[in-house]
Amino acid sequence: MAIDTPTTDTGPTTAAPSPAQAPTAPQSPAGVRLGGRAKLVLFVLCAAQFMVALDFSVLNVALPTLGEDLGLSRSALQWAVTAFALPSGGFLLLFGRIADLFGRKKLFLTGLALFGAASLLATLAWDPASFLTGRALQGLGAAVIVPTGMSLLTTTFPEGPLRDKALGISGTLLSLGFTIGMVLGGVMTDTLGWRSTMGLLVAFAVVVLALAPGLLPESRTPLRPRLDVPGAVTVTGGLLAVIYALSTAARRGFGGVDVWGTLLVGIALLAAFVVVESRSREPLVSLPMLRRRTVAWGNLGGLVTFSMMSTVIFVLTLYLQETLGLSSFETGLIFGVQGLASAVAGTFAARLIGRFGARRTLAASLLGQGVFIAALLGLGTHSGALLATVAVSLASMCHLGAIISYGVTVTSGVPDAEQGLATGLVTTTQQVGLTVGIPLLGVLATTQGSLFDGVRTVLAIDALIVVAAAVLVGLGLRGRARA
Repeated sequence: MAIDTPTTDTGPTTAAPSPAQAPTAPQSPAGVRLGGRAKLVLFVLCAAQFMVALDFSVLNVALPTLGEDLGLSRSALQWAVTAFALPSGGFLLLFGRIADLFGRKKLFLTGLALFGAASLLATLAWDPASFLTGRALQGLGAAVIVPTGMSLLTTTFPEGPLRDKALGISGTLLSLGFTIGMVLGGVMTDTLGWRSTMGLLVAFAVVVLALAPGLLPESRTPLRPRLDVPGAVTVTGGLLAVIYALSTAARRGFGGVDVWGTLLVGIALLAAFVVVESRSREPLVSLPMLRRRTVAWGNLGGLVTFSMMSTVIFVLTLYLQETLGLSSFETGLIFGVQGLASAVAGTFAARLIGRFGARRTLAASLLGQGVFIAALLGLGTHSGALLATVAVSLASMCHLGAIISYGVTVTSGVPDAEQGLATGLVTTTQQVGLTVGIPLLGVLATTQGSLFDGVRTVLAIDALIVVAAAVLVGLGLRGRARA
């Protein structure tokens, strides 16, 4: 659906021309100009995505202070992250499909309201239970906002240079939200206390909720198929079980019976989901879509870039504060440099995609991310802040290129009626990646003989995984380099 068009249409013959549709294929994304209304729509959608990304990181450096204030033990602090991650990763596909059927704008606004109210509860929390409840409801709101916001973006901006540019801006702000959150978290915790980090999210939600109703067009599929309830139950239950098992393993390791039991239940439910979808007349996820090379390999690249980069941020935070003895403010400044580097990368990513294609850009970005993560193996026990700043910034520039190019790769060629489904897969990959990386590898950093040895082990494995993914994605998309 293009901007200024009141409803989503599935065919090109009924879509009215609009300013957003004027630029055509010969133009590169960097040369495309957005109209005034298009800029406002993009601002609202990107602000919502930025807010969710901010929530992932703004609390990280505040966790020790938060634990002391609310009485959360060090081992229980992981739940400040996990309580958000479980619903935000588990319900994405379900809400993405519900939005397709019943209206993306309506659900988007509902998610914003829920997120704002949950952030207020977390701000005013009086004990661990009230805080974790607020975090869980924040995650549920994020599970609504992320897929609906992304599908509103991809149905508003037509495929081609306009969509590439919009996704480039969105991806840049997504990365900036994560890194700026690290800086703001340190500054705000030191000056105003940890509650201010949650209060900031309340303010964000209020502003976006005030602007969105008058700017965003409604968008839904013209047909009203039945919701695939068995598919929704199995995929949501499977994702919740897997994420819970991995998050629990991050605290206690993989030796517990409950960890393996929950993990096996999750895998069984996801396997059942595949069977259900293969037999459903109106599936939640179209298996033929998953068989598209662009969807399968693009999402693999997205899963790896998010999971491995979030792990690097986690272990570097431990290294900088506990090995080098830097303060939360100094650590935040290092990640602030990383955020600026990502912003710079965002200005070039669309041009690279326009010149080389999203698929080549994705493989090359993953390769660069892996190489610069490997460079972090040169960190020492008494010095390394400069190397950490430079290497993580360069790795983040490549990471940003991978974020944007995988989003373009997966959503290209998908009709508007299935954009919620495609973007649901994109955002599920993103959220699951952000969730599983730290439990899978981060636990190694805290269970080795020393923290420094653990950090080096994690970085080495991380780099190998990213480089291997770059090779696989490059081969998988070979021969179809232009997006």
